[in-house]
Amino acid sequence: MAEPKTKYDRQLRIWGEQGQAALEKASICLLNCGPTGSETLKNLVLGGVGSITVIDGSKVELGDLGNNFLVDESSIGQSKAKCVCASLQELNDAVKAKFIEEYPETLIETNPSFFSQFTLVIATQLVEDSMIKLDRICREANVMLIFARSYGLTGFVRISLKEHTVIESKPDHFLDDLRLNNPWPELRRFAETIDLNVSDPVAHKHIPYVVILVKMAKQWTKSHDGKFPSTWEEKRAFKDLLKAKTITTDEDNYKEAVDASFKVFARRGISSNLRQIIDDSHAEVDSSSSDFWVMVAALKEFIANEGGGEAPLEGSIPDMTSSTEHYVNLQKIYQAKAEADVLVIEQRVRNILKKIGRDPDSISKANIKSFCKNARKLTICRYRLLEEEFNSPIQPELQKYLTDEDYSVAVGFYILLRAVDRFAANYNSFPGQFDGGMDEDISRLKTTAVSLLSDLGCNGSTLTEDLINEMCRFGAAELHAVAAFIGGIAAQEVIKHSSQNNLSPCLGLSSSMALITSLSYCRYNGGLKLEVFLRKQFFSHDGLNLLQGTALLMGSSIQRWSKTR
Repeated sequence: MAEPKTKYDRQLRIWGEQGQAALEKASICLLNCGPTGSETLKNLVLGGVGSITVIDGSKVELGDLGNNFLVDESSIGQSKAKCVCASLQELNDAVKAKFIEEYPETLIETNPSFFSQFTLVIATQLVEDSMIKLDRICREANVMLIFARSYGLTGFVRISLKEHTVIESKPDHFLDDLRLNNPWPELRRFAETIDLNVSDPVAHKHIPYVVILVKMAKQWTKSHDGKFPSTWEEKRAFKDLLKAKTITTDEDNYKEAVDASFKVFARRGISSNLRQIIDDSHAEVDSSSSDFWVMVAALKEFIANEGGGEAPLEGSIPDMTSSTEHYVNLQKIYQAKAEADVLVIEQRVRNILKKIGRDPDSISKANIKSFCKNARKLTICRYRLLEEEFNSPIQPELQKYLTDEDYSVAVGFYILLRAVDRFAANYNSFPGQFDGGMDEDISRLKTTAVSLLSDLGCNGSTLTEDLINEMCRFGAAELHAVAAFIGGIAAQEVIKHSSQNNLSPCLGLSSSMALITSLSYCRYNGGLKLEVFLRKQFFSHDGLNLLQGTALLMGSSIQRWSKTR
């Protein structure tokens, strides 16, 4: 068997050793192992999760061979959970795998405590009533829950947990932590050893821009009552001062200083987001607090004391025009400051752990170091109960998006994905699931959708005939291409939440956004070509909370396809 570092080399580069270690500790339960569930778990097994438990009470049928590659002809008539589990085990023998031949709905009703043994539950192809019950069970047990469902050419992924804390959030854009407007003593002393008026042109063009800005900022504040440039005119004057220091036109270091001068103007101290986190009630820790909140409590103490209002230094510097000697010395100064900050916070973490009655060494130094490095970028996502989402939408926002040209199709499918469950509860089948009676099913689904909209407070709102017709033509089919796409998104969310990562680029979701994508079938050279369009449209946290934490897969079909039953 390959060594883990060799086996998982490529993914280790993305989410790191800590993320992989967290993934390998994860205990995952999958409900229903049809194509959507199988595709989700396949991605996770290949990624090296700790253990999986597959729950499904159905037998493999002939139709399963067309959309689930984890079963074959020899599987027909056998337990689907057993066959899928065996195939998944073959993909990665390091993953512990077991199955239970039971219908998920039965477990939800008769043995709710069963789910408390897992770190995460992935529930696929459940109807609304079972989703609400399972959501309540997992919330009470503090177990992460991810719903995934594919339905014809549409589907969704929804995350549900009380709280998700992210240490390595990996934001797309974030200022380097250079402290040019608040240099510590060692950085100031280093800058003072370098003469900006040196006569040697080679030495002059190899002064790091960090040193240039630290010295010029000090010069500015001396003549401006200790204040940094704040108005547009002052900022322009500061840049002019930098330009005036150049000797030749090819001094890239001074050009870099001018381009980076805005870092001097940046506000000192911590961001409003970080302030909100350290002031959160969870920062008042006790023996039941998570490691994250213990470290936040230590961070709060650090900012108020040794940090002087600043978070711990990250300790890295960007590439810049500089002599090797200056650059190496600058690196050492930043690294030494960062290491000193880590030591202070580590001691505070140990003291807090001891105070609340926990083992002072229960949080590793590696975790504390990673926390300090990413302290400015900490993120917290909190999610509403599914029942609240379904029963308490913000009506004005919902109505707004129902009539918005850009969002109406996505919201329409969201409503219809709920309407088909009501339809099935009333008529014991999904619309269009069986041949014949399509016109009647369309009429019934339309009535059901209007009733659902009325219950949500959207009286008078309607959905287009095209969307309703599409939903009936889907016939509750699980197409492998769509299931694979949905499974990919669901698996990525599991990895992000298990590893406390927020990977970029992000197909996934926070509590405040929903990624809208679309699939369509079209004719291409006499055949079918699957086209995937990613449309980066997001619902804000203050906007359509009905869609909070939900990814929708929109779809439309130009022609019928044979349904897999």
